[in-house]
Amino acid sequence: MVLIIFAINIVYVTFFTVRMILTLKGYRYVAAVVSMVEVVIYVVGLGLVLDSLDQIQNLVAYALGYGCGVIIGTKIEEKMALGYVTVNVITADESQKLPNVLRSKGYGVTDWSANGLDGNRSAMQILTPRKYELNLYSLIQEVDPKAFIIAYEAKTIHGGFWVKNVKKGKLFK
Repeated sequence: MVLIIFAINIVYVTFFTVRMILTLKGYRYVAAVVSMVEVVIYVVGLGLVLDSLDQIQNLVAYALGYGCGVIIGTKIEEKMALGYVTVNVITADESQKLPNVLRSKGYGVTDWSANGLDGNRSAMQILTPRKYELNLYSLIQEVDPKAFIIAYEAKTIHGGFWVKNVKKGKLFK
């Protein structure tokens, strides 16, 4: 019974975590379908625990399954890599080397001159699907290991050549 409760809660919380992330990313219909499966699993698991509240090992299994489910759910979401990331890069190299390398790899880059504490800099804003985020960081570090990088999730994207290429499936091929 302990293993069943543990496994059910892992599955339930994994679905819960994925559903929550899907909701936050705007995939509300997929999230609704996931939530229907999630609630069935939840009711079954909770019912098993409530039927035997006098057995502490069932509560422990429930709690451990919950924690493991959160970890597994976030790992699944990382693999799904939904959405886009905007990456801002600041480099002391004012040449067009980094922006040109990134553009040649298919990334949409807007660059401009900037001023920092120690002088002139080159600043860039790059939009990428999350599934290519780590590749982008590696490429930036390869070209300029001292580049300052900050990233945040892009919520809304509209217009520009890059969006058209994403919709046509022409990016990163």
